[in-house]
Amino acid sequence: MNRLFAAALLGTSLTPMTALAADLAGVVQTYTAIAEAGYEDSLITAQALRDAVGKLVAAPSAETLVGARAAWLAARDPYQQTEVYRFGNAIVDDWEGRVNAWPLDEGLIDYVDANGYVQSSDNELATLNVIATPEFTLSGKQIDAREITPELISEVLHEADGIEANVASGYHAIEFLLWGQDLNGTGPGAGDRPWTDFVQGDGCTGGNCDRRSAYLVAATDLLVTDLEEMLANWQDGGAARAAVVEDPQAGLLAILTGMGSLSYGEQAGERMKLGLMLNDPEEEHDCFSDNTHNSHYYDGLGIRNVYLGSYSRIDGTVVAGPSLSDLVAVTDADVDARLKAELDTTVEALAAIKAAAENGFAYDQMLAPGSAEGEALIMSAVDALVTQTASIERAVAALGLSKVDFEGSDSLDNPEAVFQ
Repeated sequence: MNRLFAAALLGTSLTPMTALAADLAGVVQTYTAIAEAGYEDSLITAQALRDAVGKLVAAPSAETLVGARAAWLAARDPYQQTEVYRFGNAIVDDWEGRVNAWPLDEGLIDYVDANGYVQSSDNELATLNVIATPEFTLSGKQIDAREITPELISEVLHEADGIEANVASGYHAIEFLLWGQDLNGTGPGAGDRPWTDFVQGDGCTGGNCDRRSAYLVAATDLLVTDLEEMLANWQDGGAARAAVVEDPQAGLLAILTGMGSLSYGEQAGERMKLGLMLNDPEEEHDCFSDNTHNSHYYDGLGIRNVYLGSYSRIDGTVVAGPSLSDLVAVTDADVDARLKAELDTTVEALAAIKAAAENGFAYDQMLAPGSAEGEALIMSAVDALVTQTASIERAVAALGLSKVDFEGSDSLDNPEAVFQ
């Protein structure tokens, strides 16, 4: 279980923030504008993914499968930059599990290779394979799954029986359907689902190609709907936007909580150091597609975006305005300069992982036991993320706040517990 990493800070006076109230309002407006743009880009790329999935299902071929995979990869880049909004905003955190939950017991959805399948313990649905099972019993109730719809996925299958590993929706369910299992362990290669798994009638491999196609279409439609919902939350009149604009102090805490929690417990701990400690590719974030290097990079970039108050959109335009950096610089220029430098160092360390993966050294290979090069690359980024978190704490102190709680991780806070 994660522990909250309590950032006990110097000083309790709110005098600096009282003096900078007008500037704070501008900072929060920039924060919401970047959120709106990031979720809009996520929606646009998810709609493109839906179009590519439609082409794959209508005319399965090696080319249309490649096209759908490319669209999925493109959709991940803007979405990962929004993850910094998760921890400080309850609306986002409550919603996030529908679109980005991982790891998943993929046998809930489709066929798996039993020899290469590591499922959660005590999960009776881990091998359900709903694509091959049009009727089944769940919690004593007979379920009619003859028609695979977004409602079946979201209301019945996702986190069925209250088990988080029963991930039926979101990016990673779609990823599994497009790539299939990665059976290579810490060796080279991603998942390699054949395009014939989507062929209707003669030539279908894997069985139930019509239902597999239906599931893929429904899951992609659901992703688009979920992103439409979150975009609306950050537009004018949206609940997430109103919560921070109407109370800029709460908005400031949301910014800092999101930065610190993603930086420390989530990314440095749960997404990076834990997998390295276990040497386990099952802990890889985008494990079917071998895209984890990009997920990590864009998470780090998202943290820097909100601090600097600048986001580069998929169309090349830039959303920018008064930033948290500006606010911190007024109260402690040294803290601001230090944090900006450390954010750059983190992005550079994550970029080194990205470059290595793009040159043939995939993230799951970096996790292999005895891989000194992989460990060095990953730990360089982990250390940078932990270091910048300490400066996020300093920024909190510089702004006169008394305490902010960041998410923790046993891998960082209590390593012995990882192996218990």
